[in-house]
Amino acid sequence: MDYRVSNRTAYLTFDRPERANALDLAGWEALRSSVERADADDEVRVIVLSGQGKHFCAGIDLSVLTDLQQQLSGNQQDTRAYLEEFITNLQDCITALERCGKPVIASIHGGCIGGGVDIITACDMRYCTKDASFSVKEVDLGIVADLGTLQRLPRIINPGLAAELAYTARTIDGKEAERIGLVTEALGNEKQLQYRVGQLADTIAAKPPRIIAGIKATLLHQRAHTVAEGLRFVAAYSADIIGG
Repeated sequence: MDYRVSNRTAYLTFDRPERANALDLAGWEALRSSVERADADDEVRVIVLSGQGKHFCAGIDLSVLTDLQQQLSGNQQDTRAYLEEFITNLQDCITALERCGKPVIASIHGGCIGGGVDIITACDMRYCTKDASFSVKEVDLGIVADLGTLQRLPRIINPGLAAELAYTARTIDGKEAERIGLVTEALGNEKQLQYRVGQLADTIAAKPPRIIAGIKATLLHQRAHTVAEGLRFVAAYSADIIGG
């Protein structure tokens, strides 16, 4: 994964364009380590996640699944425990995007398939080109989407539509993604997308970082709590900021 910082923004870019940015094991680990690096860097205020070449991310590289099958074939006794640990590790590589105290903007062009959808649903904001394509593809591979899409996507779009996309693996384009609320805006081309996302990143980077971190923490907390619980959380957070 390519890592670059400019104007207080960390630009993280999937860098396997010859594989449509499908992620091997090293790629998943690089996603997590790059996000953690940006989170720890005081110079960085916001993160932009994108892909080199023609696509954003084609999800998990099939070589990962092939290697996994070969490893399991020699040790059937501990298969379930090994698989659960393997899946949990990949889940954590994506959850790093939420765990990061800085906002993450997904800048999507070309294909965003399978694990790519898992990744963008863990981002704070999503923008794309009109001709981008999205598919919750796992059902066609004979597996349940298990890296976060089924947990996060129904919080972003209509739950019934999230179910339809997961059951059918139907591909939607950027215009439909905007219409259903998966992305905030679909731009005409990649140049327009980069300009729009760059402007947004610059705007966020100019705000007080502790306040931005508080907004992200409060929004994430609210997902799993009542309004009353959320109000108590933000009251305590604000008291720490004002009183500190």
